[in-house]
Amino acid sequence: MTDPENAPEPSYEEARDQLIEVVRTLEQGGTSLAESLALWERGEELARICQAALDGARERLDAALEEKG
Repeated sequence: MTDPENAPEPSYEEARDQLIEVVRTLEQGGTSLAESLALWERGEELARICQAALDGARERLDAALEEKG
């Protein structure tokens, strides 16, 4: 069995797709409070992964533009 804490971080696309599923599940309702909290926490982590990827892409773009200019 794979330990989720040691699993590799998902790519931006994987994290985005998982975040969409988390939001859909939360919006549909029907989950227990404990399940909803776990989904919320997972969503926060996925959002952090997505934001970090976007920030990294922005830094690379800015650096490329500085080199060109």
